[in-house]
Order: sequence, then structure tokens, then C-alpha cells
Amino acid sequence: MEANYPKYLLYCLLITGSWLISCLLHFQYFHLSLSASSIAAPRRAALVVLPAALDATFLPAPAVEADDKRWSASSVAASPSPSSPPPPASCEGRYVYMLDLPSRFDMLRDCVAGSPLFDDMWSWCAITVNAGLGPKIFPAAGNGSDGDIIPSTGWYSTDQYALEVIFHHWMRRYECLTDDPAAATAVYVPYYPALELHQHLCGFNTTARDGPSEAFLRWLSSQPTWAALGGRDHFMVAAKTTWMFRREPGGRDDGCGNNFLGQPETGNMTVLTYESNIWAPRDIAVPYPSYFHPSSAGEVAAWQARARAAPRPFLFAFAGARRLKGQLAIRDRVFDVCEAAARRGRCGLVDCSHGLEGSITCRTAAKLVALFTSARFCLQPRGDSFMRRSSIDSVMAGCIPVFFHRASTLEAQYRWHEPEPGRSGSNDDGRRGRYYVLLNSDDVLEGRVDIEEELSRYTDEEVAAMREELIKMIPRFLYRDPRVRFEGEMRDAFDITMDGMMDRMRRIKNGEDVTLKGDGSDEAMGANDS
Repeated sequence: MEANYPKYLLYCLLITGSWLISCLLHFQYFHLSLSASSIAAPRRAALVVLPAALDATFLPAPAVEADDKRWSASSVAASPSPSSPPPPASCEGRYVYMLDLPSRFDMLRDCVAGSPLFDDMWSWCAITVNAGLGPKIFPAAGNGSDGDIIPSTGWYSTDQYALEVIFHHWMRRYECLTDDPAAATAVYVPYYPALELHQHLCGFNTTARDGPSEAFLRWLSSQPTWAALGGRDHFMVAAKTTWMFRREPGGRDDGCGNNFLGQPETGNMTVLTYESNIWAPRDIAVPYPSYFHPSSAGEVAAWQARARAAPRPFLFAFAGARRLKGQLAIRDRVFDVCEAAARRGRCGLVDCSHGLEGSITCRTAAKLVALFTSARFCLQPRGDSFMRRSSIDSVMAGCIPVFFHRASTLEAQYRWHEPEPGRSGSNDDGRRGRYYVLLNSDDVLEGRVDIEEELSRYTDEEVAAMREELIKMIPRFLYRDPRVRFEGEMRDAFDITMDGMMDRMRRIKNGEDVTLKGDGSDEAMGANDS
């Protein structure tokens, strides 16, 4: 037994050594695994995917990582791992931080599933359907009605005040969102000042009209993001004309609008409205939403072809209403001219003057699109202010707009969207633009210019060339469907707005002058604004 003792001792040593080696190898593997995981890039924040319609809650945010658009600062700075792709290279200088607002500033908090507000045509809940695009328009069944011109896809009954909702949806899908304010070039504020004002637009005292927006601005200016530049890197959309937010302080209680854009805080921000004050250096306008919200470049090309080929039996057309007591003389004159020409088959007219019925008629997309695609020219006299949604509708229809004030022109209002390389606004005599006509309102009112006679002077070739320029502009003035991934390449009004905004914010941070003035044209703008 004693002779075998060294052999058993050797067996024990071998077993113990094997166990120690296994432990060491296991520990080394575990250590390497920890080291590798410690240098991997952090995971991106989950994407906020928008629902097909805002009929449940206000922009709910289910975590769906596959289509994430928000990038954390750490994931931007870290070396990307194969499982965590980097943000697009084009995001350099384009990052946007989107503020989270308290629920008390959520204008859609009552727009919940089953709410009767969705059945109320005057409720803003109704306009939020389909991400703010409104109810889908279905073409007529070939019965010769107004709806025949509208295709089967891409068209919606979009309310003209819905852009705050549409833009918010697009910002939730913006490819360069970041959750780090310090890394952002700009801060987007998803507040809806137009929807807030709409609750007490007219006939309320100034406290009721100004109070809610003033409370919001106090909250906004107290946020950490505000401190760095005093809000100069903040931007938002206000889906009305600038004038509705510029009521003079101390005005009458029976007036309309509020003083949102007259507050010191908004004086620092960039607020995008439908119509700017072209004499105010910080005002910037973006196009009204049209009824066309395509999901592919093919839909756009098909509509452009349809607008190009549409028969146009009318020389000119007008959709609108008279103003009480002749408050807008040029509008009454346009109405009179069109009524007279309509009896000869020269003008197409949609009269919106008859109370509620007239208002509904002029909100009916099929009637407006059918009218504008049936005319060579579309008359665009000023309304309550210089710019009209009808001007955007005429672009979509390929109907050459006829303006009566230079402040109503697309080049005066939509300076980010209208200009293209190589395009000049008008010929040397200033009378004929390449895609629009500008008539002097004083000349029309005083009988020196006859509208029908003036438009009759354009040859078929000139009209075709102007219409082609207009049809080429269609993508720049439409907003794509924000709910789906767009098929094909096309830059729309949102893309162009963000390009302009990012350029503006970079210049602000560089201490540059960001006013849109200095081209010497503003005095000419005012010369024809009678």
C-alpha cells in the first residue's frame, strides 16, 4: 500500500491542476467578455413611431427600435458597433433637440378614442385624423362630378390650420433628432399656438386671448435649453398668418388675435407662420398645407402629368367670397369681373359668400381642385391678409396665379421655397413673371387695366411655358405623408424648411446676420400694396 502512495498523490495533483486551469480559463473568457462589452457603443434611444391617426392619444410613443430616428450624444460620439449603425453623415450641423412639453400645454389632450369631438367638424380633433392630413378623399366613380380629377391615392381633406400637427409628426421622424441638447444645432418646440388661439380667437377679452400663450412662454423661458442663447436657437410653427399673433397691446376686448409674436421671448425665437410681415426682418413664412400628400415620387410625377394634360376651358377662375360693406375693393372687383366673364364661359367661379354653405363649399377639395385644373389663370386678390391658401392650391393644380399685390407673391412670402437656381421672378418690365402674373390693384380699380383683356394677351406658348414652371414647383410646396416611408427621391416643403432652418441656426450660432433683407426689393414690395 505504501508503494502505491506516490501514484495516488500524482493523481490528486493532476486533478487539482486541471481544475485550477479550467477556472483560470473561465475567468479569462469572462474578463475578455466584460472588456469587449464595456467599449461597445451605447444603444440608441427608441424611436417614437407615429400612429396612422391621432385619434387615441397625443403622439403616443411606443418603443420600436428598428426605425429609430433619435440619437443620443454618447452614441454619436462613440465608435459605432456593427449592431448599432451610426447616424447619417449629413447630420453634422443638423441635430435637433425636441422639447417635451407638460400635459397642460397639450392642445390635443381631449382628442382620445371615442371622443365625440372627432365628429364635430369645428373641433380641432377632427383635423388631426391621419397625422393631421384629415380624412382621405376618394375619387368619384366616373360620373362626371368634381371628384373625377382627384386620383385614388395621396389626397386628403386637409384643414388649412393643421400644419402644426403635420409638422410635429414630421419632426418625430426627422433623421437627425438627438436627446442631448448640447449636441443640437436647434431646439424644436412642439407647441401649437394657432390651435390654442383658435379657442378664443375673437370676441374674448385680451386676458383670455393672451393669458395661455404668456403662461407657456414663461415656462419655456425657464427651461435649461433656453439659457444658452436666450431662445435664439429655438423654433416652432404657428399655423396662422403673422397678423393673428400681433394684436397691439391694450387693444379692444372685442378684437381678434393675441400678442404671441409681440412677446420678448418669441422675439428671440424663429416662428414659422403662413404669412410673414415682409417688412419685419425676422419673420419667415412656410406654405399652407395643400390637399396633396403623396407617399411616393411616382404619385407626384403622375399628378404633374395629369395637371399638365388637364383640359382648361376657362381663361381664369376665382374661388372666394365678397367682404361686407365693400371692405376689400379689389376683391369685389375680381368678383364682378369673374361673374360677368362666367356668363360668356370665360371664368370659373366658386362663390363662398353664402354663410355656412359657402364656407363648406370652399372647404371642399374636389370642387376647388376641379375648378383650378379647368382654368389657365387663377385670380388671387388679397383676403384678410396678403397671402391665401388658394395660392398654394393653384400651384398644385398648375393654374397660373394672378396677384394684385407684390406682398401676395410666392417670392415675397416663401423665400426658402420659391427660388430655384437660374430662375428670375419676372421679366425686365416687371409685368410678367415666369410662373405668375402681377397686376397693379390701383390700375385695376381705376379702370386702367382690364383683367380679362390683360390675361387674353398671353399666347398659348407663353401659357404652356409658365404652367410648366409652376408644375415643376409642385414638390417644393407640398408636404409628404408623414406616416410612411417615402418611395423615391424628392424634397418637399418640410425638407426645404429644415434646410433653411438649419442654415439659419448655424448662422445664429456663428454670430451672423440672419435677416432675409438687404436685396433692395422691399421698397418695391410696398409700392403696390394699396
